[in-house]
Amino acid sequence: MPDRHPTRIGAPDRAVTRAASEGTLRSGPGTALRSWSRSPETGSLDPAAENGAQHRSGLAASVPWARRRVLLLNATFEPLTALPMRRAIVLLVCGKAEIVHGDPTGMVLHSARSNVLVPSVIKLSSYVRVPYRGQAPLTRAGLMHRDRYRCVYCGARAETIDHVVPRSRGGAHSWQNCVASCAKCNHRKADKLLTELGWRLCTTPSAPRGMHWRLLADVPDADPLWRPYLGAPAA
Repeated sequence: MPDRHPTRIGAPDRAVTRAASEGTLRSGPGTALRSWSRSPETGSLDPAAENGAQHRSGLAASVPWARRRVLLLNATFEPLTALPMRRAIVLLVCGKAEIVHGDPTGMVLHSARSNVLVPSVIKLSSYVRVPYRGQAPLTRAGLMHRDRYRCVYCGARAETIDHVVPRSRGGAHSWQNCVASCAKCNHRKADKLLTELGWRLCTTPSAPRGMHWRLLADVPDADPLWRPYLGAPAA
């Protein structure tokens, strides 16, 4: 939602936050798409070599970022949530968070007053208490991650979601009754029970718990840089 308050000293650079909120990084005088590398001597961000910058400039004039999410960690590196890119940029510019991992492309949001490395993972500067949350919501992304993208009937690559006890026969839409399945097994099983087919499950479905499961449920295409903070893909 747009900031309706007057600009204060130390307020976030609107040119930077506007670029993030519009979902684009544009190569131009206002907000430029640039490549940066970290100096091994000082640890500061310096412009990348000119040939690298020229390679970046060969990209499309406008790169969409509207769907990009940034992993937010607590000060103790506990995963909290996945933020929209604009919100993450605001936290960085206001000094309320710091970058843990930048975007693998090395892109930078640039304005007349500041440069902000496009983040993938950020950490809060101060610890915040998080209330206990129960079972994670059931989603396709979370269920596939729980079953490691493998069919629980044959072990092949999973492509669909199946109800162990079919809905037409009273089965619930729950973590305990939903499993990952390949299209072939899903078609063969149809509305039958496992006992009628003589089938067995490779694993027993259960409801996963933990903050990282909530993140996986909401963000199906999580950045690989998030994995060390989200735990192993097991229930």
